[in-house]
Amino acid sequence: MNKIHFGLIAGWLFGLLLVIISVMNIFLVHQVPGIAYMLLSMIYFPPVTGWLKDKYRIRIPVVIKIIQGVFIMMFTLGVSDLAGMYHI
Repeated sequence: MNKIHFGLIAGWLFGLLLVIISVMNIFLVHQVPGIAYMLLSMIYFPPVTGWLKDKYRIRIPVVIKIIQGVFIMMFTLGVSDLAGMYHI
């Protein structure tokens, strides 16, 4: 049995946050990016990372997860829209 540690709790919480944002994106913006963001957010859940590691021997580094999380947050929250930010 795995011990509960910060990485495990952070993975679950951040994964749940991204899934909630993805569901909101599906209903409020458009279905296609919402579903894509939801699929990308699955790598934050410990059972999915364990399955990837066991089945395919793929281990996603924490740095990649952080970078991907920043990009998902930027695109789902509309921060990447520089024209909207500067009212162009």
